[in-house]
Amino acid sequence: MASITIRDVKKSYAKAQVVHGVNLDIASGEFVVILGPSGCGKSTLLRMIAGLEEISDGTIAIDGKVVNKLEPRERGCAMVFQNYALYPHMSVAQNIGYSLKVAGVAAAQRNQRIQAVARILELEHLLDRKPAALSGGQRQRVAMGRAMIREPKVFLFDEPLSNLDAKLRVQMRSEIRKLHRRLGATSVFVTHDQVEAMTLADRLVVMNGGRVEQVGTPAEIYGRPASRFVASFVGAPAMNILEGVVALDGISLLEGSRRLPMPRAGLPVGTKVAMGIRPEAVRMVDPGAAGAVEATVDFVEELGAGRVVYVDLDGASFSVVTSESAHPAPGSTIGLKFSPSDMHFFSSETGARLDFFVASLPEPVV
Repeated sequence: MASITIRDVKKSYAKAQVVHGVNLDIASGEFVVILGPSGCGKSTLLRMIAGLEEISDGTIAIDGKVVNKLEPRERGCAMVFQNYALYPHMSVAQNIGYSLKVAGVAAAQRNQRIQAVARILELEHLLDRKPAALSGGQRQRVAMGRAMIREPKVFLFDEPLSNLDAKLRVQMRSEIRKLHRRLGATSVFVTHDQVEAMTLADRLVVMNGGRVEQVGTPAEIYGRPASRFVASFVGAPAMNILEGVVALDGISLLEGSRRLPMPRAGLPVGTKVAMGIRPEAVRMVDPGAAGAVEATVDFVEELGAGRVVYVDLDGASFSVVTSESAHPAPGSTIGLKFSPSDMHFFSSETGARLDFFVASLPEPVV
């Protein structure tokens, strides 16, 4: 196991800077997931840790040793790629044991370690097969076995489940988490899939535009997003965001004429704010119920155990997650209720979280 220390790390291609001064500490034995949209710099950061990309500026240290100038093989990392990168002409056993063969490990010792890894990954009955005869999930386990056999200090996963179908992704997430608990190695996992990130991570690192937006446990990031981007990116369906402007007696929605009564908390009249609320924090009630906000149903998405109701709220799109038996028809009017304590507020100018609103909101919001 090894810790990873990243200090003011930057990456540029010609004049284009794609990673902007990332700082991050990963503890020994921790499972950290780097989450973000395509092009945010997460895979580039992972490849800099592995030594597959040069660091333009800053330092990366593994187990206290700066590795900027070290070759990939000297860093004690093993990487699992999205496309498996298996040798098609080799058997499963040969693929898993290839790095040991190159390192000159004796055949008997090599075979012993191949068998041990295959036992952990339940690949024993597949050792003689070629990659073409394997399913996607089996190929990914072989790729993990090839990384495991090197007994690395650090496992690096670059979107390893992206090519699998939905059922296999769920299965492989479980297998990767169990494998991490068994081996205890430091793991860094890159993905754009928030469900994957939330289920795997000890800590999440949310990136956007080459910068770290927030670092925290899945519960912290979901419950207290540090920015509007994090709020809208983490969570499915996405957090509802209503644009508003500070008025004398509350917050006026920019779309429609509705006003939400709340203290201005010292902000000047005319200041624009964004108000967010999770779809699962909203309740559907009768339109005439006390404190209810009326909305028009657009459509209903069935999820089996529940449904997502998409509505129009004074011209703004809004969604509600519910497990109740009610099934409102498109075009009908429903009431919505939500507590001020469940609302999140962000600066429209910077996107940063505004915590001072929440403590002083009156009940209920209407």
